[in-house]
Amino acid sequence: MPKAEGAARRSTCRSLMGVRILATGAYVPDHVVTNDELQRRMGLPAAALYRHTGIRERRHAAPDQATSDLCVEAARQCMQRAGVTAKDVDSLIVATVTADMSFPSTACIVQDKLGLSCPAMDISAACAGFVYALVTASAHVASGLSDLVLVVGGETLSRYVNPNDMKTYPLFGDGAGAVLVGRGSPEQGLIRCTLGSDGSGGMFLHRKAGGSRVVLSPEVLLAGEQYLRMDGRAVFSWAVGTLCDTVKQVLDSAGLAPGDVDLYVPHQANVRIINAALDVLGIPRGLVVTNIERYGNTSAASVPMALNEAVQDDRVRPGDRIVMSGFGAGLTWGTALWKW
Repeated sequence: MPKAEGAARRSTCRSLMGVRILATGAYVPDHVVTNDELQRRMGLPAAALYRHTGIRERRHAAPDQATSDLCVEAARQCMQRAGVTAKDVDSLIVATVTADMSFPSTACIVQDKLGLSCPAMDISAACAGFVYALVTASAHVASGLSDLVLVVGGETLSRYVNPNDMKTYPLFGDGAGAVLVGRGSPEQGLIRCTLGSDGSGGMFLHRKAGGSRVVLSPEVLLAGEQYLRMDGRAVFSWAVGTLCDTVKQVLDSAGLAPGDVDLYVPHQANVRIINAALDVLGIPRGLVVTNIERYGNTSAASVPMALNEAVQDDRVRPGDRIVMSGFGAGLTWGTALWKW
């Protein structure tokens, strides 16, 4: 198991107040892939797939859609809801591991499509990417480096999974979520947050080919090295422990109990991971946002998509305490206790 099994994942908690989320947005492709379709195509029992993952369907991007296209749609919705224009945004951060291409960055492509005039950068921290990006954006605003930061988490993981792999193909979907981070009152922002990584567990969830170490070639493609590989048992055990430990860590640091939080927005990796952590922490199911049933695991898009859904359903009110947590490949994790 990785070093992060235990003390190594207990990274330092920080506080960063005076920032707020002005608006949220989300976008998913039109193409719905149901468990029934996978049963017909791959022979996977639809009921068993739902029972083991909590997923009934997922969205797949159209052939002419890339990650940047999903991010642009989510960003436009977010900006429209906030009542801001392209000239108001002075920084852009995109969290993704499914970039349009190696370079330019997906953020630069999104910046051009939105007509922004600002610095733009990608963050690659897999399923923890959005929390990494949210903390980075908050630091930019709190320090005065930026006034309004657009943060987008977007993925097209359907392009990275082996269509013949019955263990991983059904788990992942495509989508994007966005937030706008700006100046807030002294009571708003990151009450506590913790970010961490442990590269010793990197091979538990990885995509071997397509980088500088293993370049794409006919032989590599024939071996299927262009697809992601996951040690499901190891990742499951690590994810449950990490979610439990980091949520408890930020709450303990803030002097709060699980019941003092108004809403929990965890990464939508597997409903059994979420429920196992809730049982350990004693958190009622009703306080947790879950949409994995409809979208599957969307990696860096998962948390902002779920947050957007909660906001649109009026589950988030001014002054609410919200825990957002992401955990995944790297291994990476990020958990934030946010005051709305």
